[in-house]
Amino acid sequence: MSTVQDTTPKLVPVIDTGSKAALWRVALVLVGILVAFGLVPAIATDYWLSSIIIPTIVMGLAGISLNLLQGYAGLVSLGSAAFMSIGVFSAYNLILRAPDLPLPVVLLLAGLIAAVAGTFFGLPALRIKGFYLGASTLGAQFFFQWLFTNYPWFSNGSQSLTISAPRLEFLGYDLQSATGRYLLVVTVTAILIGLAFLVVKSRLGREWTAIRDQETAAAVLGIRVVRRKLQAYAVSSFFLGITGVLWGFAYLGTADAYTYNLDKSFQILFIVLIGGTATIFGNFLGAAFIVLTPILLDNLVLASDIAYLGDQGAITNLQRVIFGVIIIFILIKEPDGLSAWIRRGLDALRRRLAT
Repeated sequence: MSTVQDTTPKLVPVIDTGSKAALWRVALVLVGILVAFGLVPAIATDYWLSSIIIPTIVMGLAGISLNLLQGYAGLVSLGSAAFMSIGVFSAYNLILRAPDLPLPVVLLLAGLIAAVAGTFFGLPALRIKGFYLGASTLGAQFFFQWLFTNYPWFSNGSQSLTISAPRLEFLGYDLQSATGRYLLVVTVTAILIGLAFLVVKSRLGREWTAIRDQETAAAVLGIRVVRRKLQAYAVSSFFLGITGVLWGFAYLGTADAYTYNLDKSFQILFIVLIGGTATIFGNFLGAAFIVLTPILLDNLVLASDIAYLGDQGAITNLQRVIFGVIIIFILIKEPDGLSAWIRRGLDALRRRLAT
């Protein structure tokens, strides 16, 4: 007696990996919001907020600003701190001469003023590339430092050329405390991170990537290379202008032209290199390294007898040498930055859990 086989096709459940990944991203974002706006202000002391968390977040935002230009658009800038100084001096004069402007409007206008300056100093990118482009953007660093040093009008006639942070408040809420300044910084940073993701995932971001990978092919495909390059400098400078306001007003409480010197520009560059290019959250890894490593070295020196064996200048130079060696070691061992190292570690952990 023969049996008839059932040839009806079976319905096999298919897991939508894209939807699952999207759910994980949404869950991570929600957890991050709860930690940033709920847990950290509740448990962190004023010292941690003022001296560690706020500068790490602001420097991470500065890294995002440069990464949009260098990591995604493939352009070079060695004058990032100059556009931060434009932002803080613009915000100071806006508050001074138009005190009725709300704080969000001041931040927006300061960023737009920095964007205009960034567009102007991005014009050399239309003809030169690489090292020569970096040298031209370096001119912005020296020009604005000279401008804010020799013209006291920008600092309201102060002979010391130093500006003090105005009273920070919004909708009647005082933001002068460590918690208030932290909430201001983390709110602005969250908004700019969302804006950065929108830019990177948009047509503009895709065309930046095409220009970075092969400029000639991008032009053949009809991408307006000139416009996109100038837009890259404008967007990056917009972010840097707002970052400069946060650094001067929310962290330092004061600022002058030398606050945003060449050393600051190189720090931002190191944040991008250490955290990883063409990444958003990797910049906060680089910023944490830049902010925390000197503190750890100071604590190691104080905990040992080195501080009693020589003068303070020699100890400071020794710390700088160690800091530089650590940076070189990281760049040699992981050229793609700490974010790539962590990403590979998470992938390996995920594969092991899956098996």
